[in-house]
Formats: sequence, structure tokens, C-alpha cells
Amino acid sequence: MTFANRYIQRNINYPAWVSEMPAADLGMIVVIPCFDEPDILRTIRSLAACQPPRQQVEVIVVVNQSEHSPETVTLQNQQSIQELEAWQQSEKPAFFQLHVLVPPPFRKKHAGAGLARKTGMDEAIRRFAAIHNADGLLISLDADTLVAPNYLVALEEHFQKAPRDVAATLKFEHRISELEEERHRQGMQLYETYLHYYKQAMAFTGFPHAIYTIGSAFAVRAEAYVKQGGMNRKQAGEDFYFLHKLAQAGHIGEINQTCVYPSARISHRVPFGTGPVLRKWLEGDESLTQTYNFQAFQDLKQLFDLLPALYAGNNTLALLNQLPAPLKAFLTEDGFLASLEEVRANAARYSSFQKRFFANFNAFKMLKFLNFTHPHCYPLQDLDEAYRQLKQT
Repeated sequence: MTFANRYIQRNINYPAWVSEMPAADLGMIVVIPCFDEPDILRTIRSLAACQPPRQQVEVIVVVNQSEHSPETVTLQNQQSIQELEAWQQSEKPAFFQLHVLVPPPFRKKHAGAGLARKTGMDEAIRRFAAIHNADGLLISLDADTLVAPNYLVALEEHFQKAPRDVAATLKFEHRISELEEERHRQGMQLYETYLHYYKQAMAFTGFPHAIYTIGSAFAVRAEAYVKQGGMNRKQAGEDFYFLHKLAQAGHIGEINQTCVYPSARISHRVPFGTGPVLRKWLEGDESLTQTYNFQAFQDLKQLFDLLPALYAGNNTLALLNQLPAPLKAFLTEDGFLASLEEVRANAARYSSFQKRFFANFNAFKMLKFLNFTHPHCYPLQDLDEAYRQLKQT
């Protein structure tokens, strides 16, 4: 029995896509969902230009569509498949194998980035299970994203030097220089600033799982992927849900020695995220200039700073009464006291208390608090001002 037998039996519905056995030293599989993507070859050529790592590499491209996708999507997908097949015949480099998966059209209620990414990652699990490699890396990339030449080598080195990391995120820079329209550039810069502000503000509070959640910029060990139940089927935001769930299982590192370069273009592929936000911006919406008020993160820091005292269990109500009114209102509505008592009752040491506390008060709970307090408790704040305030603390 391999590390993934149970997962494969219970969680994978498709038969194996790739029939040939993987190389015995296969250590890295790059998974790329491809939906209505005209530039997939640019991404493949970017990978082919990388410095080869010591381990064997495979690349899985999942060319997918919904059962209700228009004919234009079908035609573009067919063109992508033809281009990938032609590339394999004429340009195929020596250091990685390319597999093109073309699943039947996804049912409308499940079709999207999550199911496409899951399809590719589940096949990668099959590949690693065949050679009993629980430490194999599932590397998540997007079909419109380029990579630095040291991308694969930096990933390999990080996980070798950090054997306890279950996953890692990578530095990212959207390709703003490719944009011709000034307002489009401004919008993309604002969106990237927001991503940095949100992650760094989470870290400021003392939250131990402050991470970037970019679908084209993370890698996960095969065994960790299996243990946390694999990728979800969400139509968008699958990366946020997957990585924050995974963060509770172990440490997620951050790799800054290399970089991925996602496209900065407008995308119609997902219902929320970069593309829809930028579309609204280009239509005149100014909400990208505003963000969650930094005071809300300062409130959370006050709560998290109380953890040692809350663990001790003395004067809990008096301690909580010191907190700002918006946070107290949220904690009351969320049943915080009952959750705290349960966490405290099941923690023999402070370290286990802290771990259980943040498993309960996780990234989803933090987002729930931010949405609870905005805008009726705190007004949205100018993004540049909020980020400047964060940097000054």
C-alpha cells in the first residue's frame, strides 16, 4: 500500500490519464489548468528554458471546458491541444515529459479552476504513488504565467533545505510592463499592492499562517496534499481555500529566490479575482483604491496578544472587555467564549492551545471579522494610506 492508496480509491473518479510508468526519480510535477488560453505555448517554453533540476520533471496540462462553454472556447482549446502536440514533436526538451489531459466537458455546477487544478493534481498523485514518492512536489502554475530560469531549481533546493515544510508559496510579479493602457497598469499595480497589504497585515496581527494564495505560485508535497483531502472543486478562490486549509497541517514556506510572472491582462475565466476586479476598474469603478481599514487588523492584534493570558484562564471576561467594541461585538455574535473554553479544555500545553486556537480562529474567521466590521464599524481606507500605516508600525 502506498501513501495515496486510500485517497486514490475515495477521491479520484477518473481512470488514469497517463499509461506509461513514471521515471523512478520523478520528483516534480507542474500542473497547469488550461481554459480558453491562447498563450499556453509561451508558458511551456518558459518552463523549457529553466535550468534543469536534479530530479526528473513532468508537466501536466489540463485542457478543460464546461458542458455549456461557447463554441469559441472549444475552438481555442482545440488549437491549444494541437499546438502542444506540435511542440512535443518539434521542440520537446530533454528534461521534462509533457502530458496533455483533455477531460470530458465538466458539468456546469463544478466547471472552473478548482476542478481543472484538482484533475491535474490528482493525476500527479497517481504518478507519485506509482513510485512511492510521498515527498514528490505538486507545483501549481497557470496557463498565462511565465517563470524565472531558476524556478525549478529554487523549488527543489527549498524543499530539500526545509524538510518539514508541507508546501511553499513563491514570489510573484504580474507582467504590468506588457500593458499599454495607463489605467489598466494603475489597476494592476493597485491590485498587487492590495495582495501585499492583506498578507502583511495578517502577519502583523500575530496570525501564524499569513501566506499569499496565488494559484500560479505554490507547490505542495504529495503526502500533504493527500492528507488534507486534495484540491477542492471551487470555481474560483480554490487556491485560497486549499492553502489556508493546508496551513493548519504544517508550515508553508515562502520562496523569494525565484519568481513567477502572471499575466496582467483582463480575464473572463473566473467569477471573482484579478480579472473581474480589473474589469470593474476599467469601467470606472474606484474600489481598488480602498481596502480594509488598518484599525481592524490592530484590533485583531490586541486579541492575539492576549493568548497567553487567555490560556491561563484568569479573568477572561475582564480581558475581553478591554478589546475594541467592534471586535467584542463580533466575538459575541460568533460564540467566541464557548469556542475558547473548548480549545482550552483540550490543550495541555500553551503550544497546543495556540495551535487549536488558530485552527478555530483561522483565515476564514479573520475574513469574516473584516467583512463584519466594514463598512458599518470601520470605513474602508485608502489603500496607499493603509499600507503606509502598516509599514510604519
